[in-house]
Amino acid sequence: MSSTFFIPSVNMMGIGSLDEAMDAIRKYGFRHALIVTDAGLAKAGVADNVAKLLSAQDINATIFDGAKPNPTVGNVEKGLEQLKLSRADFIISLGGGSPHDCAKGIALCATNGGHISDYEGVDQSAKPQMPLIAINTTAGTASEMTRFCIITDETRHVKMAIVDRNVTPLLSVNDPSLMAGMPKGLTAATGMDALTHAIEAYVSTAATPITDACALKAVELISANLRDAVTDGGNMQARENMAYAQFLAGMAFNNASLGYVHAMAHQLGGFYDLPHGVCNAILLPHVESFNASVCPVLLNDVAKAMGLDTQHLDHEQGAAAAIAAIRKLSSDIGIPSGLAELGVKADDIPVLAANAMKDACGFTNPRPAEQAQIEEIFHAAM
Repeated sequence: MSSTFFIPSVNMMGIGSLDEAMDAIRKYGFRHALIVTDAGLAKAGVADNVAKLLSAQDINATIFDGAKPNPTVGNVEKGLEQLKLSRADFIISLGGGSPHDCAKGIALCATNGGHISDYEGVDQSAKPQMPLIAINTTAGTASEMTRFCIITDETRHVKMAIVDRNVTPLLSVNDPSLMAGMPKGLTAATGMDALTHAIEAYVSTAATPITDACALKAVELISANLRDAVTDGGNMQARENMAYAQFLAGMAFNNASLGYVHAMAHQLGGFYDLPHGVCNAILLPHVESFNASVCPVLLNDVAKAMGLDTQHLDHEQGAAAAIAAIRKLSSDIGIPSGLAELGVKADDIPVLAANAMKDACGFTNPRPAEQAQIEEIFHAAM
């Protein structure tokens, strides 16, 4: 079976890589950036700082801080308006998954025209997006380097999964110094998002030896560093290791895709506007319990990567140990224990499950499910 491996052409990582990236941006010959970010980073002065760094390279910048958590169709449309007014010739996404996804939506529509919903699904665009430089400030989503773009359709209350080679950024930047100020809750949620990416990619039906290697190393790094990153946000070694881990997990799922955890979490985000990483963290052990009957060997590998001694366990026991370790890690870093704590209502589960069945991320789950089984997983996670 043939496979294709997607990744940005240039990826800069490590402390100080933001300064290095500025020189690279200048060499591309760009003249005016639209910086797509969120209100928090704008208020904290992070966007202004990037604009000043660009100015030192003789590059102008316009800041659009309208990327909301779980970015919407409306956010994309407002960003497109700002892009036209600014006459920018490239886009910088600054932040975590929300600004990156919003920027991808803007960049894709800028060159392809139409409405962002036209590109829901897999490879629906005809042209490459406007050049996009993705500067990451969280260690979790990996949206800075993937071909995935998740946009909430406010009218349907669903998250649209846009999986398109044309939304892959031109350059990604992961400077851990930009991540040091992340609150504990965000560090925990994004870290569990990365773990979910790695595990879902590893058990995916589209996995390859390349994605397997990336996924297992990501699991190893997350298990060894996430607790420290949450406990002490200034621990730069843990921050840097998490930056590498989330990038490796991104390499894995960007090419092996995901599974029912994401297919289900997208519906919770679209329906209730809930934080994506927290939804993933709660759902992950329940979905992998459902999957364990068909991939115990793979989940046993996950247990080993999480640092567990499985020498005297059979594969089924190893899989159970992995699921228990996932629950323990979530608990240790303060993730809520169930969806009910987030305000999810049991009466909504049939609609959530029906929408999850249509989500492209579920197509590579190792164990196919019917809607009733997805509903059961939702109920178990309550």
